[in-house]
Amino acid sequence: MKNRLQDIATLDLYTNKSKIKWLIIACSVIISFGSIYYTNLLVEELKEREKRQIELLAKALEYASINADNLTFINQEIIQQNTSIPVIVVDEAENIIDYRNIKFKKNASEEGRERVLRRELEAMKAEYEPISTEDAMVYYRNSELLTSLKYYPYVQLSVILVFGILAYAVFNQSKVAEQNRVWAGLTKETAHQLGTPIASLMAWIDYLRNSPVWEENKEVIQEMDKDVVKLRMVTERFSSIGSTPSIQAENVFLVIDEAIGYLRPRISSKVEMKVNGYSKDIEAMLNKPLFEWVIENICKNAVDAMKGQGVISIDIIKESEKYVIVDITDTGKGMEKGYYRKVFNPGFTTRQRGWGLGLTLAKRIIEGYHNGKIFVKSSEPGVGTTFRIILQGSSEGISGFKREDFVNPGMA
Repeated sequence: MKNRLQDIATLDLYTNKSKIKWLIIACSVIISFGSIYYTNLLVEELKEREKRQIELLAKALEYASINADNLTFINQEIIQQNTSIPVIVVDEAENIIDYRNIKFKKNASEEGRERVLRRELEAMKAEYEPISTEDAMVYYRNSELLTSLKYYPYVQLSVILVFGILAYAVFNQSKVAEQNRVWAGLTKETAHQLGTPIASLMAWIDYLRNSPVWEENKEVIQEMDKDVVKLRMVTERFSSIGSTPSIQAENVFLVIDEAIGYLRPRISSKVEMKVNGYSKDIEAMLNKPLFEWVIENICKNAVDAMKGQGVISIDIIKESEKYVIVDITDTGKGMEKGYYRKVFNPGFTTRQRGWGLGLTLAKRIIEGYHNGKIFVKSSEPGVGTTFRIILQGSSEGISGFKREDFVNPGMA
């Protein structure tokens, strides 16, 4: 019971992974904006400090022009101390009187230096209002330190984002690989464990065939034999997981008809199952045991959705030489469009006693082993659902597949 509760908790966590993902994203966004906001506070504070420095510089220049006695002190202690903030001083006619911390090319000519100064002056005019003195105006712009600090959080967040994406991709890939190893190991061990009792059951059925009870219980023993054959097939299916199954051309109509023939006497008699196809000779590239497993899983889900009463229609369509389409339609309770993708997630189920692995397994078999596609083509609450399976009609594959190309009902 404890293990069962732990499994349910794990499945619930997996089912709610979308909410957890959005919670993590929301926290990341809050942290990011908090970092940007704090950095902007520092930038604004530095802006004010640099502005006060320029105001002090302007007053010093003004004072120096009036009082030549302390010119050396003012020049050394105030004017020359500005080693980072670009400054240009102009007169009333906008002739450049002085400048500080403007970068020129090495060996630049006088004309080149003049062009640089004029370009810098225009940039300064666009950035800040000048600080005026009695006979001059002081233009300035942010220091390189302030500019770097302004863009630093965006660069930092970009680096963190790239690192996070790479880390997530590596972690997700390793997680998927680990899940695949666990999946394959579990299925192979299950097949191994089933082998012994199945062999024993086959021996007992042979014994019953040759016993006096055969004539009286012939039909019962034959049905038992069908179930044992089915168990052998299930074992083969489990053995195929984790290894490359044999994919070959098979008659789709006959494979589906055989799977349905086994299901009919084992589900509610109030469920009608129909297999439709304009031809019974349609072939596709598939592995028969695994594909039958997919059909059974979808049909069992359909029976549950219809609560043991309704119609299941399976339409086989040869779209072209490359594609074979199988549509499985039920008259069940249907679903909202938001659940179209979720139904294939591990742990997603609407049944109290379900594990939510049937459609996950179907998707893995069709897309992982058959290089095909499976998705919800259409569904309407209270009306029913149609699952669409796309198989290779030849060995060319479905490399150019787009879901939209196969959803349009007019194609069928």
